[in-house]
Amino acid sequence: MAHLTTSVEYGIHCLLWLVDAGDTPLSTRDLAELQGVSPTFLAKIFPKLEKAGIVAASEGVRGGYRLAKAPEDISFLEIVDALEGDKPLFDCQQIRGRCAVFEGNPPSWAMAGVCAIHAVMLRAEKAMRDTLAKESLADVAKTFGRKAPPEFTNDVQKWIEDRLKSRASTRKSRTHEEPS
Repeated sequence: MAHLTTSVEYGIHCLLWLVDAGDTPLSTRDLAELQGVSPTFLAKIFPKLEKAGIVAASEGVRGGYRLAKAPEDISFLEIVDALEGDKPLFDCQQIRGRCAVFEGNPPSWAMAGVCAIHAVMLRAEKAMRDTLAKESLADVAKTFGRKAPPEFTNDVQKWIEDRLKSRASTRKSRTHEEPS
């Protein structure tokens, strides 16, 4: 779990909108426009979330993504691992064996066991992973929902409904156009 990239932030924000959307799938383009982020970037994130079983894709006029399981069953750790992979926080280079005094041949006592610095980093990584595992998407959605006034949620729902209607009517009019 190296430095967490914007993929994690964008992914989690999108997943929070999917919590509110329920069974209504939302496209990555709609999610990107709603949040003012790159649609191309989101299009690269969602296949990773789908592969991890966090979201499910649907096709068609009202296609897009929806949560593949209940938000309380999706941990932040699961999201991070899906987007970043299970990489270590710290990559120990075994510098302790490179001391000039050893002249390229470190004694066994110098290399025995886990490096003290690496041990601290392993504990830190475990603590971070434990914390991420305890937080679910549902937990954060509740906090997120309490911060915004109810009219904001209504405005977002209306925006999504208008967007879906517009997309459906655009596709419908394309299918009724006569070829030139």
